[in-house]
Parts: sequence; structure tokens; C-alpha cells
Amino acid sequence: MKAVVTGGAGFIGSHLVEELLLQGAKVHVLDNLVSGQLKNVHPLAVMHIEDIRSQGAKQIIKREKPDVVFHLAAQADVGQSIREPKYDADMNINGTINILEACREASVKKVIFASTSGVYGNLQKDLISEKDLTMPISYHGLSKLTAESYIRLFHQLYGLSYTILRYGNVYGPRQSAKGEGGVIAIFLDRIKKGMPLMIHGDGEQTRDFVYVKDIVRANIAAVEKGDQETIQVSTGKSISINHLVKMLTQIYGSPIETIYTHARTGDIKHSCLDNKKARQLLQWNPQVDIFNGLTETYTFS
Repeated sequence: MKAVVTGGAGFIGSHLVEELLLQGAKVHVLDNLVSGQLKNVHPLAVMHIEDIRSQGAKQIIKREKPDVVFHLAAQADVGQSIREPKYDADMNINGTINILEACREASVKKVIFASTSGVYGNLQKDLISEKDLTMPISYHGLSKLTAESYIRLFHQLYGLSYTILRYGNVYGPRQSAKGEGGVIAIFLDRIKKGMPLMIHGDGEQTRDFVYVKDIVRANIAAVEKGDQETIQVSTGKSISINHLVKMLTQIYGSPIETIYTHARTGDIKHSCLDNKKARQLLQWNPQVDIFNGLTETYTFS
């Protein structure tokens, strides 16, 4: 199998590239290195420093004619999407359209798209399913949802096969504490520097934290399964930020100073995704529990 991974120098993408190579795939990486890093890219992958909006990226896909394209590259920072909605839309919508046009012209067999729980916004539900309303409260969530719609239309109009994977809150080794970095990466960075943890709001907001290697396994499963489906990849379990701090304190072995500050615009209060569809259609289930995943991530950092 030949695969292209957009965003393959990034946090999730680099782990996916490694697993694809382990399984014998030929892998090409497209990344503009705005947030990704060359050191993350496995030496056996073919690296192309290209922006997903560029003609260069399009030409590489047309030339290489991969079997599958994993489209992970994105503007993923919610805060930046609020500050710069035009840039967010350009990267996540126009960038996706460029990749889709290349896939159509190259007769790519399948596109696997990394979407987000942010498409649901602030739904007041304990467990969100793929059938629930999508009501984004950030431009990032909106641009990802719009990209999903383009993918579905490309299938209807041109027969381009796809699987859309909506991730929970992904964490693990190599996640940056900057930009789009998740709360776990930010907390671990501050712990390492001896700085207090800044908690936005009351700390009772909840997230569905899923380990990066479980996300990779779902992407691999989607190569053969889940055609024309939108599937949530998550643990189906809620963890509050306050409980997260307690676990990190246990792993660290000493008290950690915390400071509570104002809630942020665009932040979702509660998010937990039902993973029943992933279990059924992908024959996937999360294998790494939150405490072991935190321990591995802390050890790596």
C-alpha cells in the first residue's frame, strides 16, 4: 500500500506514519512545518515540505497516485481560529478542497479525514453520538464541519471513497504545548518547568481523552472499514480537568500548584463521545486507559 499523510510531521501524523511503515506501507508526508517538526518524521518516509493549499501538494498526490490519503493537516488551534477566522477557513476548508481535487484526479481509492468533537459545540448531553446536532461554537469547529461536507459531496459527485473520524481529545508523546497543544501537553510542560497549572473556569469541565496510539489504530482500521461513514474515535468516558490534575499529581509524586482563571471564549464545557459505532464498524476499541497513557506521556516528556 502507498499512503500520503498530510500533517505527517505533526503530533498524530508522525505516530500514524510510523505505524504505516511498520505494516510495510510506502509513506509520503506532506507538511508545511508550521506546527510539525522534521525530527518527528521517520527516516523511511518520503518528506515533502508543502502546504496543503499549494499546487505542489496537489502535484505530489497526482504524481505518486497513493492508494489512500490520510488528511490530518489542519489549523487546529481553537483560539487562533477565533482570532483569525479567515486563515482558519483557508487552511481547513480550501486546503481540504485542494487535497480532495488531487485525490479525485489521481484516482485515490480512499480519503481518511481527521475531524473533531468540536463540531458538536456545547451540546448538553452526557454522551454524544454521530447522529446528534452539530452546532460549533468556534470557527475551528465550523471549518472542520464544512470540510466534512465537502468530503461527502466529493463522494456523491465523483465517487471518492472516504471515512471521517471525529476525534475526542487526543494526547500522548510529541504533542506540543504551543498553539493547538492539548491541556495535557500544556500541563506536563508547566510541571516540567516548575510552573503552576492554569485552569480556565472551575475545572469541572470534562473531556474525553484518547491516547494517540489508539487514534492511529482507528485510522489504520479505516483503510478497509467504515466506507462513507462518520465515526467517533474516543473512550466514551468523561474526565474533569480537576480529576486530571489529581492523576498528574499522583504520577509526579509531589503537590502541584494550581491557579484558577477565567473561562475562555470558544471552549466547550463538556465533551464525551459515544464510541459504539467505532467498535462495530471498525472493530476498534481503546486499549490505553487514561492513567497509563498519562504515565507514558509524562515519562516521554
